[in-house]
Amino acid sequence: MQEEYIFGKNAVLEALIAHDREINKILISKNLHSDNKLNQIKDLASANGIVFQFVSKEKFMPYNEFNHQGVMALISPIKYLDLDEFLNKSHDNASVVILDGVEDSHNLGAIIRTCACAGVDAIIIPARRNAQVNSVVEKTSAGAINHIPIIKVNSTINAIQKMQKLNWWIIATDASAKDNYYDIDYSDMNFAIVMGAEHSGVSKSVIKISDMLVKIPMLRNFNSLNVSNALSAIIFEAVRQKLVRKNKGIKND
Repeated sequence: MQEEYIFGKNAVLEALIAHDREINKILISKNLHSDNKLNQIKDLASANGIVFQFVSKEKFMPYNEFNHQGVMALISPIKYLDLDEFLNKSHDNASVVILDGVEDSHNLGAIIRTCACAGVDAIIIPARRNAQVNSVVEKTSAGAINHIPIIKVNSTINAIQKMQKLNWWIIATDASAKDNYYDIDYSDMNFAIVMGAEHSGVSKSVIKISDMLVKIPMLRNFNSLNVSNALSAIIFEAVRQKLVRKNKGIKND
């Protein structure tokens, strides 16, 4: 599975109109003069929550063999799942991982691999300021990307609030939280774990609306656990609790 590109104004515009390809991002040369087609591309991208970015002409140099016209689209190797479609299904003690600004593709791939192994039901990523699914992510996930739904949303806040209205519990990770991650009972609720950016953590706006905050206790004054490793600790505690509950024959209400 390789990352694909669409080159040229006409091809990118047609892809936007057809809606038959998952576009991660559209790159537009800063040297390009605005015209009707370019305006249509920007308008359609905005309407569909697709990021477009103005970049230097040097960004296009590796692709000069193609007639790119200063416009190219980066295509996702997977089909994203719609959030409403996922939420409309019946869920019982389901788990979701929400990423809030995880920018490293290798971290995203490792997270997807962890989630697939832990039986997580879906991963939610924002369309902006977060790594998108590409060939690096696919390779790092070791094929796990084919075994778990990925949901892309325009607003993490709106997605969380929509989930809360349907009785999902939102559990954000925060180094200053009072509760340790193993103090929470994950075994009898639908919940989402929010993991934040590699350096800044979960955003304040998400912290503010979360139902619970948890931390991983550190035995040394070195609070620098990799985001994929941190998620592994938390999500497999949820797996442990679920298996204990199952082995005791306790059924969810």
